[in-house]
Amino acid sequence: MSDETTQTFLWHSMRAHDARALIRFLVDALGFVEVVAHEQDGKVVHAELSWPLGGGVMLGNVGDLTSVPQPGTAAAYVVTNDPDALFERAVKAGAAVNDALHDTDYGSRSFSIFDPEGNLWSFGTYRGWVAP
Repeated sequence: MSDETTQTFLWHSMRAHDARALIRFLVDALGFVEVVAHEQDGKVVHAELSWPLGGGVMLGNVGDLTSVPQPGTAAAYVVTNDPDALFERAVKAGAAVNDALHDTDYGSRSFSIFDPEGNLWSFGTYRGWVAP
């Protein structure tokens, strides 16, 4: 599949103690878009949030699943075209800053924050290596 129009995006998967609150944070503070959220007995069992540049997050409340990481143990890197505006938005929404907005020696403009569950979210302009 080397068609130049084909793109593959990563979908990050995680669990939360309060998935509905985490969804609100990711949408309001960071700009994810809630696509779907399936609930059962008042708990989010599966939700999908898309990222404007592609890919996204799948999440739900922690339950009986033992094969997934525990809430607060995930980390993700997300590409953004406007890290300055996103950093300002996240800080205004009360995000706990881990690494303030800065320029890296490899050409990225980056920052990282913790979400209310304790997961680490890093954002930057660096798009990673792309196969020729």
